[in-house]
Amino acid sequence: MTSIERFSSLHRQGLVRIAAATPKGSVGDVAANAEGIVALARAAAEGGADLVLFPELCLSSYAIDDLHLQDALLDRVEQEIGRIVAASGELPMMLIGAPLRRAGQIYNCALAIAGGRLLGVVPKSFLPNYREYYEKRWFAPGAGITGLDIAVAGETVPFGTDLLFAAEGMRDFIVHAEICEDYWAPLPPSTMGALAGALILCNLSASNITIGKARDRHLLSASQSARCIAAYAYSAAGAGESTTDLAWDGQAMVHEMGDLIAESTRFDDTPELLYADVDLQRLRLERMRNGTFNDSAVAAGHPERRFRRIPFPFARREGDRGLSRAVRRFPFVPADPQQLDADCYEAFNIQVEGLVTRFRATSGRHLVIGVSGGLDSTHALIVAAKACDRMGLPRSTILGYTMPGFATGERTKDNAWALMRALGVSGEEIDIRPAARQMLTDMQHPFAAGEPVYDVTFENVQAGLRTDYLFRLANRHGGFVVGTGDLSELALGWCTYGVGDQMSHYAVNSGVPKTLIQFLIRWCIATGQFDETAAHVLDDVLNTEISPELVPADAHGALQSTEERVGPYALNDFFLHHIVRQGLPPSKVAFLAWHAWRDADQGSWPPGYPEAGRVSYDLPTIRRWLDNFLYRFFTISQFKRSALPNGPKISAAGALSPRGDWRAPSDGTARLWLDELAAALGPAPERSA
Repeated sequence: MTSIERFSSLHRQGLVRIAAATPKGSVGDVAANAEGIVALARAAAEGGADLVLFPELCLSSYAIDDLHLQDALLDRVEQEIGRIVAASGELPMMLIGAPLRRAGQIYNCALAIAGGRLLGVVPKSFLPNYREYYEKRWFAPGAGITGLDIAVAGETVPFGTDLLFAAEGMRDFIVHAEICEDYWAPLPPSTMGALAGALILCNLSASNITIGKARDRHLLSASQSARCIAAYAYSAAGAGESTTDLAWDGQAMVHEMGDLIAESTRFDDTPELLYADVDLQRLRLERMRNGTFNDSAVAAGHPERRFRRIPFPFARREGDRGLSRAVRRFPFVPADPQQLDADCYEAFNIQVEGLVTRFRATSGRHLVIGVSGGLDSTHALIVAAKACDRMGLPRSTILGYTMPGFATGERTKDNAWALMRALGVSGEEIDIRPAARQMLTDMQHPFAAGEPVYDVTFENVQAGLRTDYLFRLANRHGGFVVGTGDLSELALGWCTYGVGDQMSHYAVNSGVPKTLIQFLIRWCIATGQFDETAAHVLDDVLNTEISPELVPADAHGALQSTEERVGPYALNDFFLHHIVRQGLPPSKVAFLAWHAWRDADQGSWPPGYPEAGRVSYDLPTIRRWLDNFLYRFFTISQFKRSALPNGPKISAAGALSPRGDWRAPSDGTARLWLDELAAALGPAPERSA
């Protein structure tokens, strides 16, 4: 087995594939239903499924009313269960719905089947008996039934609402089953199942369809998966049920932590298998860092003590089976236009509100900001302008300074001035070259003697002088310095520490990644936050290559490029989100990035993203820049974040403030993460300086 086969395996990356089945049913033809169940399970096996979820009472049919009380039907149900179990040896784990007798009562049940065994039976806890529902006429409620067994088709197996089904050889593959009405209850049984350790919550449903009910099911599934930090799979009965007074739509869907992963077609006359790959590692890690989830388990009396964990055989598979879930190229930027608009509105106004609150808390008279004509300072400036509008202050309250150095380009300098004029801020220019040259001379730097030496000292003399000027100007004019550096730069350590762009009185961009800043500026243009003149300048800034402009152009006229040095910000922001927010190992991050970025023609791009920027990255490229990110993030940058100024948290995906989302030692090393990546993908390539 090759390393790429191990790397591309869903199971090795902590994912499992769920197939939510919507078979074409019958009106009480148990044999036909059984044949349909086995046929779909075999198809699911060919599709790489690890778990197949079927609807409620799919073996007997749901809408057969008093036929559930006929022994002939119930006998045939048990007979067909035996046949399904016998056929299950090479099939995925199955959850099927069937009516079963026990102690003189009938229960509406979920049966777990795997490896040629009936693992256990879970009765429906809550029976609807209102409006069109009449289940208590036929079934006994399962609520409170624990610790019992049931005889089915010649086997005696665990019976009760206290069952979890756990895969052998994959620790996170733990399943809980509930049935239809159970998750419409104020306290769904799956809540306790999740607190007991289940990461996959399954609902076998025969819910009939009425106007708007599909939206309600989405709401319930999404909210339960979010509250329980779990995957929630739902499968409802479809074509073939009796339509005496009701109709059925066959809705199937899978949610993960509130997000819809996959959804079936509805009102289809043919059987369907909906595939969704759920990330169990992500769920487990999220539970580990969520203290409220674990406190809830304590408050509930440690439900894991009350559940029986039933093992089932499971063999990991290697190789690339594709990925049945969308992976966002830009974790901080949604591809849905409405969600993107809402996110940009919130992000921009969070920044404005934070700056307004801080300014009012000081005795300052001015906001002092360095304006380079680049992306970050442009965004900080328009946030400051809007903050002045909100406070009823003239925009001349903002003191903007453009400070050209040895490599400042005419385009960025012109844009800096054009934007300051368009916004009506107080603008000035300070040429830092004489002061920088004097400092380099005092240090006996080779550049002062005419040598073309453009080292880190040469760069940081310029960066430091700009910040030094801004702080002293703030002292002189009674103001405070608005920082411009963003979240991506903090992650990479791409900032000058102390007397440099790492420091300010308030770091308004510190919670915003570079990829989101680009869309925030686009949003300001699209929504008319500023006049047409300002919008024109903002558009030109967006189309300017990202550069610190600290080193003169080379002999070919090429400018210093940030992304050639530290890697594409699109990839760096992807790495940042999955490593810092989710805690995933580097090999898993590479796996997800590979699926997100390997084909530019697949998947969704955020609206308005430039066609020229719609690129793809192969695995070696992803690996190269991930290795670089790990080194920069874990080894050389934390001390800068440990001394980070205040700034607003913007995204739920996290920030890097040592007082907030991220606490880490300044003396750390990336070795552990680099070793993990090397173990999966081989020796590391040469690292970018």
